[in-house]
Amino acid sequence: MTASHRQPVALNKAYRLLNHGPTVLVSAAHGGQRNIMAAAWAMPLDFDPPKVAVVLDKSTWTRVLLEGAGSFALQVPVRAQLDLTEALGNSSGREIVEKSGQDKFAAYGLETFAGTATDAPLLEGCAAWLECRLLPEPSIQQRYDLFLGEVIAAQADERVFANGRWNFTGHDELRTLHHVAGGHFIVDGDAVDAQPLPPLSR
Repeated sequence: MTASHRQPVALNKAYRLLNHGPTVLVSAAHGGQRNIMAAAWAMPLDFDPPKVAVVLDKSTWTRVLLEGAGSFALQVPVRAQLDLTEALGNSSGREIVEKSGQDKFAAYGLETFAGTATDAPLLEGCAAWLECRLLPEPSIQQRYDLFLGEVIAAQADERVFANGRWNFTGHDELRTLHHVAGGHFIVDGDAVDAQPLPPLSR
């Protein structure tokens, strides 16, 4: 994907980038180091200002960097990135650095671009990107591994997200991923609109 397909998303519509429940990639950078990982448990929390929640295990390197930076990014990977998403979720950035001296981005040959509001690297080829400021909640972070963020910038691929709606027609490789378990994913399907249904009159 080229930058020409990226468009800013109004922050009061940013929740719609996650509202359909996709697997996300979480990235963060701090102290000259960066990492990216897959996370299946992420969700929008509020409209205005837009907020998100994501679960990050205590063992993850991304969590360490996120806490240090006070910011992070959520990316919505696509069908064309299925194998990469699985690999990023099942590899340790810390171990890769220790063994090879390079981070996950270099190890997997990932192309990134700079965001507009954070230092978190943004992965090319995704369907959407949300840059977030960490909303520190030490007790729930420690107890539940739950991190809250305020979305301070958002972008989406205009080929599949426009006017506040997803539409994947004609772009099967850009359909978003939904993790089930053990490397099994469901790819987002067709969009349908509900019609008004009045209550039965008595």
